[in-house]
Amino acid sequence: EPVFFRQRRIGRHGKVFNIYKFRTMHVLEDGAEIVQAFKGDARITRIGHFLRVTSLDELPQLWNVLKGEMSLVGPRPHAIAHDEYYSALIKNYHLRYAVKPGITGLAQINGARGATPLLSDMQARIDFDIQYVERDSVRLYLRILALTPLAVLGRRNAV
Repeated sequence: EPVFFRQRRIGRHGKVFNIYKFRTMHVLEDGAEIVQAFKGDARITRIGHFLRVTSLDELPQLWNVLKGEMSLVGPRPHAIAHDEYYSALIKNYHLRYAVKPGITGLAQINGARGATPLLSDMQARIDFDIQYVERDSVRLYLRILALTPLAVLGRRNAV
């Protein structure tokens, strides 16, 4: 299997781009129906589990940052199928497209990362995303960058 995984995501102002990650699963989708990874998911490889809990699978997104498609900090871009589904259910979901998506964000440092089995889980994540958009500043950006290693080491909600 290829080392890299590529999937279409929606970025700033609704522009579609390809996000890159290290491949951590045997089977991955990019179609209309996408199943989120979950704890104990048989699709996750042994090395993939390590990459996911340490967030090292996200490192290839530095390429997206260099290309100007993403920022280090911002709302995490979701799979397009998830965007379509949740935007119909969550008020103001679209506000997250006002800024570039990020490798880390306010939601991630507050533990709202990983699988979202309940609508309330995604609602909490989107609430953090909207807070970030509304409070976007250099100070907040740097604070999120500084707190990200602690969130990763804490491995809260990592799959």
